[in-house]
Amino acid sequence: MSYMVWSPIRELDALRRQLEREVDRIFEGFTDSGPATAPWSRSLGRYPLLNLSEDKDNIYVEVLAPGVTPESLEITVVRDTLRIAGDKQPLHNIKPEQFHRSERDSGKFARTITLPVQVDGDSVKADYKNGLLLITLPKAPEAKPKQISVNIN
Repeated sequence: MSYMVWSPIRELDALRRQLEREVDRIFEGFTDSGPATAPWSRSLGRYPLLNLSEDKDNIYVEVLAPGVTPESLEITVVRDTLRIAGDKQPLHNIKPEQFHRSERDSGKFARTITLPVQVDGDSVKADYKNGLLLITLPKAPEAKPKQISVNIN
């Protein structure tokens, strides 16, 4: 007969995972500028982790999304707001109580960020390769810098 020894560390880890799930559920869909910037979300940020950069014509969003099925990805843009949603499948069908350690989340996710400028939503491109999602968002014409000539009298 096999007996499982009670472990306070295992109990605390299970409680931490349960609290994180509840907090994520409560604050799901909030933007980066809203209350979801609190330190309880994964790795002081959210999932998926991303980089945001720009040049004179485009905004670039690099999203680290290993294990995410590309077919599940939903990318929506409204004015200066980008929403990335998807589903990260677990590698095995293991019940939460069977884990000794669980650091890789799985399941549905959604992340909304505010972009620094408005973009042309009709021209957005998204490519997924080797767990990296690259989204190219062309800036809206009114968001691009304009050179103003000076008249000399």
